[in-house]
Amino acid sequence: MEDEKINTIVDMLLSSVNAIAFTGAGISTASGIPDFRGPNGLWKKYSPELASIEYFERDPKGFWEFYSTRMRSLFEAKPNPAHFALAELERIGLIKYIITQNIDGLHQKAGSKNVIELHGTMKRSYCSSCFRSYDSSEVLTKIDNGELPPKCSCGGIIRPDVVLFGEPVKEINYALQIAYDSDLALVVGSSLTVYPANLVPQVVKERGGRLIILNMEETPLDFIADVVIRDRVEKVLSIIVNEVKRKVDLG
Repeated sequence: MEDEKINTIVDMLLSSVNAIAFTGAGISTASGIPDFRGPNGLWKKYSPELASIEYFERDPKGFWEFYSTRMRSLFEAKPNPAHFALAELERIGLIKYIITQNIDGLHQKAGSKNVIELHGTMKRSYCSSCFRSYDSSEVLTKIDNGELPPKCSCGGIIRPDVVLFGEPVKEINYALQIAYDSDLALVVGSSLTVYPANLVPQVVKERGGRLIILNMEETPLDFIADVVIRDRVEKVLSIIVNEVKRKVDLG
C-alpha cells in the first residue's frame, strides 16, 4: 500500500466539507459475512433467485428456509475495524453520512449515527398483508417453533424488511439528494455493479466532487476515481483514521 495514496486520502478528507461514505458487502467480510460476487461470494453457492420477490411469493416456505439461515448469521456478526473506523470519521465530523448497500446493521453496532440503508435491514420484518412490523428475532422464534413460513396474527405471511431482487430501492432518491450536495465519496468494499445504488458515487464525481475507492477487486468506476487502493479495507481504513488523528493533533 502506497503511503502517498494514504496521505492524499487523508488530505482530501480533511479538506472536504460534505463527505459521505458508500459501503458494500466487502466491508463486512472481515466480520465473517461473505460478499455476493467475490471468489467465495454468496451467489457462487446459491442462486440469487432465492432472494427475489418472485420466489418469496411463489414459495414462501423455501424462501424462509434460505433467508432464516442468512438472517441468523448476520445477527451473530460483529463490527470489524473498518466499521469502527468509519464511525470514528463520522464522530470527528469528516464523514456526514454512511450510505450502505448492506442489511447487516454493523455500521450502527459500531456507533455510526447517520446511516442510510439502501436495501433495508435484517433487524426488522413485516406482514406482507397488513404491514404490521416485527422484530426479526421474533420471526426467527416463530420459525424455531415450526411456523414455516412465519405468519402474522392476521394470517398474512411475514417477510424481511429488505429490498429483494425485483423490487425498487426505496431510499435511492434520498441518497442521491445527499450525493448531489457532497464533495467527496469514500467507497468502501463495493463492486459498484449494483444499479441504482452505484449511481451515488457517480453523482458525487459528476458534480465535481472527489471519488476514493477502497476495494479488493476492480470496479467499473476505477477509471474516474481520484484514488484507488486494492487492499483489505479494515487495514486501510484503520491507517487512514490514525493518520487523520495525527494530522489533526499536529494542527
